[in-house]
Amino acid sequence: MPQYNAKVYVTLKPSILDPQGRTVERALSHLNHENVGSVRIGKYIELNLSGEKAEVEAQLKDIVENVLSNPIMEDARWELTEA
Repeated sequence: MPQYNAKVYVTLKPSILDPQGRTVERALSHLNHENVGSVRIGKYIELNLSGEKAEVEAQLKDIVENVLSNPIMEDARWELTEA
């Protein structure tokens, strides 16, 4: 059965405030990195899946949209490569 590696990236939508990103931005400024701005914090997730590619893609889409992200507040994208 084919094996796949998935990399999932989840970030807050641009319209959602990111207090964690703002905290990091302030900390960087206090460390004399004044040229850094608009810091956004997200999640990176790796998964290994097995099965036929079409089925794995459908399963990954379901996992990302219903488990790993909140579509109301977050954007998600993924990369799927054969292992």
